[in-house]
Amino acid sequence: MDRLTSMAVFVRAVDLGSFTAAADALEMSGPMVGKHVRFLEERLGVRLLNRTTRRQGLTEAGQAYYERCRAVLNEAEAADASVADGLSEPRGRLRVTMPALLGRHCIAPLLVKLARKYPHLDLDLSFGDPIADIVEAGYDLAIRTGDLDDQSGLITRRIASQRMVVCGARSYLRANCKPKSIDDLAAHQAIIYRRSGRVRPWLFPQESQPPREIMPSGRLRLDDLEAIADAAAQGMGLAWLPYWLVRERLKTGALVGLFAEQPEFLYDCHALWPRSPRLPPKVRAAVDALTAALPKLMT
Repeated sequence: MDRLTSMAVFVRAVDLGSFTAAADALEMSGPMVGKHVRFLEERLGVRLLNRTTRRQGLTEAGQAYYERCRAVLNEAEAADASVADGLSEPRGRLRVTMPALLGRHCIAPLLVKLARKYPHLDLDLSFGDPIADIVEAGYDLAIRTGDLDDQSGLITRRIASQRMVVCGARSYLRANCKPKSIDDLAAHQAIIYRRSGRVRPWLFPQESQPPREIMPSGRLRLDDLEAIADAAAQGMGLAWLPYWLVRERLKTGALVGLFAEQPEFLYDCHALWPRSPRLPPKVRAAVDALTAALPKLMT
């Protein structure tokens, strides 16, 4: 067995807490993970892990070896990156996780275009809400919108801002009187975005103050923004949605934007990736491509 590969498998098993999780992340069988660890133990003549049916833990020797393995693997990655940096094109598998709707409409088309440009770049894209922990799940890159939680161990870069607009169908506005100010929203049916059981307020910027929060009320609650846009176009109420999602509906007149003189709330869109001695070319290329093109899709 290759010792460096076995060290990488051992480190991943420790980081993820089980052979099964490591096997899923590395796309190999659980027994093969165990075989790599046993290879190291037999080579060293010590036990690295104490395992029971419920948990595993490092031995004292295992803890010391784990820390050295991480250092060795980081140096190996840095060595590979120093060579890769000299190559003209990104290569290898790029694993990216992103919000489902934003990913389908905005992120994935740009990454597919990047893969078309670089034939040695493979894409492994994951669409889902909530977004998985990037380090534990083994992703190279994550795209997130809004406020970020604790991101220790990650590099973050703002790559765009998505502006939010209030809109409704002409049929709804004719029947219910077009609101002239934010205060008028209380008298209108809203199509509510509910995610993870929580209703998200509509936010409106205020000069030198925190954004004003309007809690929407209405008969429809949905957890999919595209379904909300469809319902709004059918005249079921007003919606607060990303401009990139309703741009075409606004152009065709299927929806009408409101409060044109009111500043629009901006949700920042970030790229996040694990800290490493050198940024892999495949990640750099993806982040640069998104930074260059994404703002044009969101404005």
